[in-house]
Amino acid sequence: MNIQRHGTTRRYSDSVVHNGTVYLVEVPANLDGDITAQTENMLAGVERLLAQAGSDKSRLLMATIYLSDMADYDAMNAVWDAWVPEGCAPTRACVQARLAKPEYRVEIALTAATA
Repeated sequence: MNIQRHGTTRRYSDSVVHNGTVYLVEVPANLDGDITAQTENMLAGVERLLAQAGSDKSRLLMATIYLSDMADYDAMNAVWDAWVPEGCAPTRACVQARLAKPEYRVEIALTAATA
């Protein structure tokens, strides 16, 4: 099977597509934003990466959301719930983790089916 990589650097790819599945990780670009702004920014990036890979948010399979502080859980979920299309919620885990940069409040790893 063919493997397609998008946004590939020496260390990582923005997304990888294999056998009808896209794998991606995204972080927010607006590191000065609160959890709401960072989550909105991150999910907009996810939408761009999914489109680039031939998918969209209605085709999500699995998501793991990493929060630097679980106190942000409810505010992050408010954005997430408004973003995920009705009836299309993936399986999901949400955990607290020390993220790569102290300014990151949220990060996501997800898989989705391609169209």
